[in-house]
Amino acid sequence: MMIDLTTAWALLLAFAVFVYVVLDGFDLGLGILYPFFPEKRDRDLMMNTVAPVWDGNETWLVLGGGGLFAAFPLAYAVILPATYPLIIAMLLGLIFRGVAFEFRWKARRPITRWIWDAAFIGGSTVAAMAQGMTLGALLQGIEVEGRAYAGGWWDWLTPFTLLCGAAVVAGYALLGACWLNIKVEGKIQERARNMARIAGVLTVIGIVAVSAATPFLETAYFERWLSWPGILEVAIVPVLVGALTLWLAWALTHARGPDWLPMMIALALFALCFVGLGLSMWPWVIPPTITLQDAAAPESSQMFMFVGAVVLVPIILAYTAYAYWVFRGKLDPDEGYH
Repeated sequence: MMIDLTTAWALLLAFAVFVYVVLDGFDLGLGILYPFFPEKRDRDLMMNTVAPVWDGNETWLVLGGGGLFAAFPLAYAVILPATYPLIIAMLLGLIFRGVAFEFRWKARRPITRWIWDAAFIGGSTVAAMAQGMTLGALLQGIEVEGRAYAGGWWDWLTPFTLLCGAAVVAGYALLGACWLNIKVEGKIQERARNMARIAGVLTVIGIVAVSAATPFLETAYFERWLSWPGILEVAIVPVLVGALTLWLAWALTHARGPDWLPMMIALALFALCFVGLGLSMWPWVIPPTITLQDAAAPESSQMFMFVGAVVLVPIILAYTAYAYWVFRGKLDPDEGYH
């Protein structure tokens, strides 16, 4: 099957969002885990594991938001008014997280360090929760009349969106704990593995709960996931989720495997969640009213921007990969990277 330009843009934006979740998810996860590591030495070490890369991780969020505006302006014009409180909360959380990241190093008094630590924890948690709730609001459907948002100010606040937000917070905590498992040694690594086990259980519970609720949000979702014989085509996703869950439990329980294995399994779980999301929403960009084709910019505009994206995205991937390669390995609390 031929992929047209609109579909190519949709896949590119999905890729950008997924890379953002992969990269920024684990450093948001560190902020979520911060309360469980009260010692200053441990917190400084956690910060140092992401200090060289954390701000570059947010490049992909800019690419995703800017790409949505450029390639699917109608979707941008509908989604943002429907989720303004969540978007504002996410941006404020990211701002507080970023400011706290820099200012806590300069804090000399315990009270000021406590304030910046609280900002780091709160900003990370609020940003993660807002991202999950935004996804939930999009998945449950946005009321559209004509070509504009027609819902109310609080439509984004439902039990389903809160469930999605909690699941993303748990998932980011899992990524953060798995990242620490790669980057540190000794007692803090063991504590990180313990936190990964707890976060892993909560993440899987969140995946199951969201997956169980989603088919009942829209008739099209139900027909795609639970009707016969379509269920045979999509059953591979929950089967693989179950297999990865068992593998993750083994990897976090047995210390014989490589330290990077739990992170790879967790990322595979996230990838399957993205696949499941795509299966549910396709071909809509705003279920169940606006399709990708309806929301797309003119083909000439898409082509002009796509040429630039084809050039820039590999460059961004290259310098991101280089940064992670330079700062690979374990982090020594006293001497830096091994």
